[in-house]
Amino acid sequence: MKPYQHPTFDQITLTGLLHALSDPVRLNFVQCLATKMCEQPCGAIPTPVAKSTMSHHLRVLREAGIVRIRTEGTQSLTSLRLAEIEAKFPGVLEAVLKAAEAEKPLEQHS
Repeated sequence: MKPYQHPTFDQITLTGLLHALSDPVRLNFVQCLATKMCEQPCGAIPTPVAKSTMSHHLRVLREAGIVRIRTEGTQSLTSLRLAEIEAKFPGVLEAVLKAAEAEKPLEQHS
């Protein structure tokens, strides 16, 4: 499997970050990664979309610099680039995730 290409720290932009997080599926995926705070297999986080569609969403997140995807054997493991995002845009990801959590209906807050 070919290694994934990731943007460098300097290539990560605020507009790219916010665009990637503007989609509910991608935002939910990032929320799940942030909650788990560790590397996850791409299929371990449940999503309401087809596998091919999720591949597109993961590409958008990777190209925005939000996630890092590495291959180990036949698995692709995904992690948040939290330290890099926080260093470049202090508090932005935390604010977006808090706002998204507050927006969820009450029955989902368990």
